[in-house]
Amino acid sequence: MLSVLIPLTLLTFVSGFPPEQNSSTPARPTDVFLIAHQDDWQLFMGDIVFKAVRRGNQSVFVYLTVGNENHATDYWKARERAALQSTRLAAGTRPDSATVTCADVSVLTHVIQRCTVANTTSYFLRLPDGRRDGSGFGHNAFQSLRKLRASRISAVRAVDTSATYKGWSDLIATVEEIIRRERASGGPLTVHANDPNAAINPGDHSDHQLAGLVATAMRTRAPAEVIYYVGYALATRPDNRTRSQTREKSALFLAYDREMLIANRAWSTYAERPRFYSMCMLRTYARKVRAPRDAP
Repeated sequence: MLSVLIPLTLLTFVSGFPPEQNSSTPARPTDVFLIAHQDDWQLFMGDIVFKAVRRGNQSVFVYLTVGNENHATDYWKARERAALQSTRLAAGTRPDSATVTCADVSVLTHVIQRCTVANTTSYFLRLPDGRRDGSGFGHNAFQSLRKLRASRISAVRAVDTSATYKGWSDLIATVEEIIRRERASGGPLTVHANDPNAAINPGDHSDHQLAGLVATAMRTRAPAEVIYYVGYALATRPDNRTRSQTREKSALFLAYDREMLIANRAWSTYAERPRFYSMCMLRTYARKVRAPRDAP
């Protein structure tokens, strides 16, 4: 087991490979990563993301919530910057270079922050963190994705008041429209998310599970192949990553954590649960569900 994260020099090592582009293949694959929180993909599917981005695939990150727990605005803004640092590294650009372009865009009347880095695009919906059990937090009026899907609340509002989603169907339609806009024409589509199946992925965060259910909806609506990943249950699985894959995951997570430390020394994700996060670097478990044959 890793007792500490891979040292900072790994950032230089991993970033030395530029994204691979194949100009003779116009129909690029598109990979959509439906993410609950800004550090989820680095932990649960980082090596898979690294490979997709470096191949030159059209790579779209959709961050559903701010993952702020009880923290204020500065915290979730730092998380967004940290996620983009990981994205820069995956794309093979310098972490300190000015390669990110961000702007608000309108998607089905919802204002969403959209950021681009090389062959990646990131959307930040900025919905409230729903807490692990889906009950929500008081400072966000106890809103959560779980309550929205169960119709226990009629709408959920972005924490910066930029948008309101009037029901689960509104959220699903918005994600579907993002994918429609960003998908490379004519190429295959794969959606990645945490596994919502509690029998396969027990004890996961409610926001992780709901991101998986959004992916399930995309399987037939897009249509798309879906790859579901184990989340917190990685703690119970044996190591299964190669040394190279472990380096890739570690570098991506370290890029995220370093940006959080720059913002506030108390905000290190790794310091919260160092044993578990070290385990995550050594493990990625997933299952694939193909798009239905009769999908439109």
